[in-house]
Amino acid sequence: MNESALQQSIAQQRALLTETLGTALSDYAGRIVPYLEDAEHLDECMRKAFAALDYCKYVYVMDADGVQLSSTINRYGADSEGRRRDRAERPYMSHIHDPAVDFNLSEAYISRNKKRPSVTAVQTIRDADGRRVGFLGVDYDLRELPHSNVMYEEPRQWRQIKGDPAIRDGLFLQHRAESMMDQQLDHVMSVHEALMIDHGVHHCQIHFSSSRSTIWHVDDPYVYRILTMDELADPNMCLAYPRRPYFERAIVPPEDIGKVLAQFKALRFADETIYLRYGSLNTVNGKVGLNFSCDGTHYLNWDEFLSKGLEFWFGSESFPQAVAPAEILDKARLDEQVDELASSGCIQVNKLLYALEKSDVPESLREFAPAERDYIYRELKAVMDVYEGGVCGL
Repeated sequence: MNESALQQSIAQQRALLTETLGTALSDYAGRIVPYLEDAEHLDECMRKAFAALDYCKYVYVMDADGVQLSSTINRYGADSEGRRRDRAERPYMSHIHDPAVDFNLSEAYISRNKKRPSVTAVQTIRDADGRRVGFLGVDYDLRELPHSNVMYEEPRQWRQIKGDPAIRDGLFLQHRAESMMDQQLDHVMSVHEALMIDHGVHHCQIHFSSSRSTIWHVDDPYVYRILTMDELADPNMCLAYPRRPYFERAIVPPEDIGKVLAQFKALRFADETIYLRYGSLNTVNGKVGLNFSCDGTHYLNWDEFLSKGLEFWFGSESFPQAVAPAEILDKARLDEQVDELASSGCIQVNKLLYALEKSDVPESLREFAPAERDYIYRELKAVMDVYEGGVCGL
């Protein structure tokens, strides 16, 4: 199995530290040999080493069996209580049974006293004949060590993370409850599309079940903003954010943002048991995040996400007629159809809405795809809801 990108990045940092620390410690190891039998002179030698070694927090010397000989030297002086402490079983002494190892840099750990991420470097001390006679140990606070300027890059491959097993165990005892956002989802998706294309939002998390959204703006990327359903339902909401050209660092084509949002909607309504709870899109790294009712979470690239149909997520048995990946709706064409149908009169519109609610597709709408018919239904319903009780005034 290949190392993950994160592990490769950590390995590069460890190689840098090994080179930096190992060279410094090897220079001091040879100077320690004459003082191994004299604790006081050994402490004095360690004080000089502490003053000369960069970044270190604690310095001490152990014998060949891993038992501490010197005091533990730190910036405040010498702690003699450390003498005779057996460190042989500590993780950083894992190489004690391999006499060929000269230098070992431990894995990072949380220190016992300060509870901070730390590492320990251990340099083997050899006498003039090359025999191992002890160890020089140096503890470092990980935050104070030098790092390379190369930042870990999130891998592009699909990542799946399992959630709470208690939620998975009770999955089939639950069903989707219609949220306030579900009732106005087309409007909400349009608002998010406008915010991302024209108003400088580069990252959004849409929480369908709790009817809220969290957004990050290019003008103030370190602060997130929470939009409630009352705010999302207000058509004037976009006026609260200045118009900005599409973010130059974005790698998601602006025409694909609506497609991603449409796929979110499809995953939200596709099944009453397994459904999308929240979806996120970051236009800069191109990542889509999905969290489902089973508490499973997926992270994948937007183009890979758009290449999948609903049958991929829910299985072909649930969708025997393969559902195509989400496509952005031609809203101008659909709005013309809505206007034409609305002009036929309230009675005809109510008959059409009733037929659609009973899954009886009228002849006038059979040429439209299900997603298009759903859009037409919601727009006509919104028109009729202007009138009290959905009944036209004469």
